[in-house]
Amino acid sequence: MIRNHRHLQCFGKLLHDANLWHLNRRSAAGAFAVGLFMAFIPVPFQMILAAGAAILFRVNLPLSVALVWVTNPITIPPIFFFAYLVGTWVIGAPPEMESFELSMEWIENGGLNGVWEPFLLGCLICGTVSALVGYFGIRGLWRLHIINHIKRRRQRRKSA
Repeated sequence: MIRNHRHLQCFGKLLHDANLWHLNRRSAAGAFAVGLFMAFIPVPFQMILAAGAAILFRVNLPLSVALVWVTNPITIPPIFFFAYLVGTWVIGAPPEMESFELSMEWIENGGLNGVWEPFLLGCLICGTVSALVGYFGIRGLWRLHIINHIKRRRQRRKSA
């Protein structure tokens, strides 16, 4: 069982919180917020950050970790480029469209000098906006589902 996994023992009793494993309105909406925010954090261990935040905020752990995969090897380039453009727009600087090369040599020679500030700002903004949209979107969809369920139940009772 996941709760007894040897690498997760450091979390102790925190993994026994029911909200980490059950889907309800609060835990699902919070998981969307955590997962979507962490998807915009440009680090290789986003899943670990999402798991830690899910435990901290007591939201659905598997859903939080799964939502990090919004940014995957196929979607990372366009999503992070969009985040960079958002950052340049907020800062008011023109985007630098010089040669980009994802290599250690390019990074060591200062390739990130002009782009890291707008990139990180854009990631923070996009992560925050997507987390808010995810949180309130799931809360709204959940509420809409419950309202429709109650209406259907009332209709069944009337017709019975």
